[in-house]
Amino acid sequence: EGQHIAMSVTKSFFGVIAASLIAEGKLDETRTVASYVPELEGSAFADATIRQVLDMTTGLQYSENYADPKAEIWTHVRAGGVLPRPPGYDGPRTFYDFLRTVKKSGEHGQAFAYKTVNTDALGWVIRRVTGKSIGQNLSEMIWSQLGMEQDAYFTVDSVGNEFAGGGLNTGLRDLARFGEMIRNNGRANGKQILPEAAILDIRRGGSKADFAKAAYPLLPGWSYRSMWWITHNDHDAIMARGVHGQSIYVDPKAEMVIARYGSHPVAANGANDPVTLPAFHAMAKALMKN
Repeated sequence: EGQHIAMSVTKSFFGVIAASLIAEGKLDETRTVASYVPELEGSAFADATIRQVLDMTTGLQYSENYADPKAEIWTHVRAGGVLPRPPGYDGPRTFYDFLRTVKKSGEHGQAFAYKTVNTDALGWVIRRVTGKSIGQNLSEMIWSQLGMEQDAYFTVDSVGNEFAGGGLNTGLRDLARFGEMIRNNGRANGKQILPEAAILDIRRGGSKADFAKAAYPLLPGWSYRSMWWITHNDHDAIMARGVHGQSIYVDPKAEMVIARYGSHPVAANGANDPVTLPAFHAMAKALMKN
């Protein structure tokens, strides 16, 4: 009945917003991040294209290992105030300040590597292109259009920047409403909410070869496109996924959407995927028999 943090399911909201801006000609996926946000000149994002950020094929010195207290993900969230800062902390103090410190590791466009910081960079681009915060964009483009029953809210940093990589909090049924709009290719309540071309582009998926280089043993044959996980299974299902068990599972063939909030004690989805992914697909097949 209440609201729950969506964790990295948040990313998929902004992936589809960016895909919509691209479909509408307001955002050029071939341009570099620094061409939209000059403040990131000198960072790892400077020469990354918008498409490389969207598909997380950027070459960044950034570890997403939640089990390693020295991983950059912890510095990232401390900069935004998501976690308490230790005594004597003298690092970056906002999400955007942290983005300026990210260094390159390898070249962009070589392989998929899941890194939350990409979505905060995307959020800054969306803010610059639209002249509105990412929260305003989400409110105007999606939330106010879908008949949501509850307000959503964000984790923000000390200057009010929303955490695009994982700070959205919503009601569970509203999460499902969003998933149902995606299943219907951007339509809801009898009208086109987001461009159909944007949703179809996501559903087609990204490079399976790039994804395979990340070596997810539980996700064979998958890909990643515009902040969505693409199963390429026989139902063409796609997912929004977040640590500790958050997910939206959209199965077009079975006309099924599953929204799940969870509090699994292990952060990585590998801890629950062996149960939940087969269960979701089994549910879809069972529905199709009825």
